[in-house]
Amino acid sequence: MRLGVNIDHVATLREARGGLDPEPVFAALIAEASGADAIVAHLREDRRHINDEDLFLLKGVIRTRLNLEMSIAPEIVEIACRIKPDQATLVPEKRQELTTEGGLDIVFHQQKIKKVVKKLNESGIEVSLFIDPSKKQINASQKTGAKMLELHTGAYANAKNKTEEDKYFKELKSAVRFAGKLGFQVFAGHGLNYTNTARIAAIDGIEELNIGHSIISRAVFTGLGNAIKEMKELMR
Repeated sequence: MRLGVNIDHVATLREARGGLDPEPVFAALIAEASGADAIVAHLREDRRHINDEDLFLLKGVIRTRLNLEMSIAPEIVEIACRIKPDQATLVPEKRQELTTEGGLDIVFHQQKIKKVVKKLNESGIEVSLFIDPSKKQINASQKTGAKMLELHTGAYANAKNKTEEDKYFKELKSAVRFAGKLGFQVFAGHGLNYTNTARIAAIDGIEELNIGHSIISRAVFTGLGNAIKEMKELMR
């Protein structure tokens, strides 16, 4: 199973002082050297962490895959078409949220998303849709032209007790199986950490986990390279 490392919060730390350090590109290089299979970065409309220059630099130096998380806002789509990341993951975005709060509503936004998927594909960019583990959303995703899905693991990660966790785990497992039958490549992410990832990694059919906050948090104490190696070991 592959690991995509999200480096947004390296940029968050940089922006806290408005300076140049720490440099997200250096974090990406360390991540690759430590076993990351992809580098994930979210270009938010308010540029609260990753900015345009970061993405151009990342595209020029990383040797794995650049996965750009992005909204379907026209400005962001145009930037993606210029940068040409290996992959774009379409996510919902609210200005006031601290982090992405849920999956993209494909049912409601299907036609808009279909147009964005087509435009990105024409620029040579593979597209993944970040959605809740719902059969309704998976079925709607099939009509957009996207070939990849990232299932939102937030409900599982934020479960208040074992009963809740088991419920959301079963939903994820069922969604992975259903999406796989429809021919999607299936990824997962959001809220995964060093205590809850192993169970998700054991689900047959998930090809990649995308993890950021917990790895960057662990890196404060162990170093980024060690944090990534530890996560890779948990996933095995």
